[in-house]
Amino acid sequence: MATMLEVKNLGISFGGLRAVNAVDMEIEKGMLYGLIGPNGAGKTTIFNLLTGVYKPTDGIIKLDGEDITGKPTIEINKAGVARTFQNIRLFAGISVLDNVKAGLHNHYKYSTLAGIFRTPSYRKVEKEMDERAMELLKVFELDKEKDYLAANLPYGKQRKLEIARALATDPKILLLDEPAAGMNPNETQELMETIHFVRDNFDMTILLIEHDMKLVAGICEELTVLNFGEVLCQGKTADVLSNPQVITAYLGE
Repeated sequence: MATMLEVKNLGISFGGLRAVNAVDMEIEKGMLYGLIGPNGAGKTTIFNLLTGVYKPTDGIIKLDGEDITGKPTIEINKAGVARTFQNIRLFAGISVLDNVKAGLHNHYKYSTLAGIFRTPSYRKVEKEMDERAMELLKVFELDKEKDYLAANLPYGKQRKLEIARALATDPKILLLDEPAAGMNPNETQELMETIHFVRDNFDMTILLIEHDMKLVAGICEELTVLNFGEVLCQGKTADVLSNPQVITAYLGE
């Protein structure tokens, strides 16, 4: 299969601290891939490097063959990288529908004057955006809450809305930062089903950071384990989770 994300010798230093060092990853198109490790291992730092929040000190990041190393976040998003966050970042004061529409603006354009005067071209674009946003909300069973303020959704549905908004950018790869954080077991099970659905029905490549080992074991096909900013172990999920080094470093046994 073709490679969607290729990371070679990725590293970053903050002052004298080497936060990430010589990380290699290769994720095939359509794969569900996990990035795990103890707190402080560098997982979120890698997400920040992949999405342009930080510029790497060294290394190369390629998305579907395109070098995106060190590009601004907005360019990386337009290239096809979308992300959710451990601490949910929704536009809390606007509607569920408008949160998803915010993710569509990369693909639907109209002039400022058209927006001010509500021209036919503006109304046409808005109609198309409403229809596409509703399609995504139906996928996540959020269409009945389209007019709710995002802040008023239950926690599990806020997670779903954040994923729906990320998908609205039409990404090639979706980065999920601890999507099960704060969820109860039933919500986690539903999330696992949602992630599988997104991968299968959106032809999506997914990279996730997660501490919930049941979720990792249940959906990830391959894993990279980080420890102190370096790769400790990589490979098929079952092999990685049975590796004594991983058990010692990650599970603390």
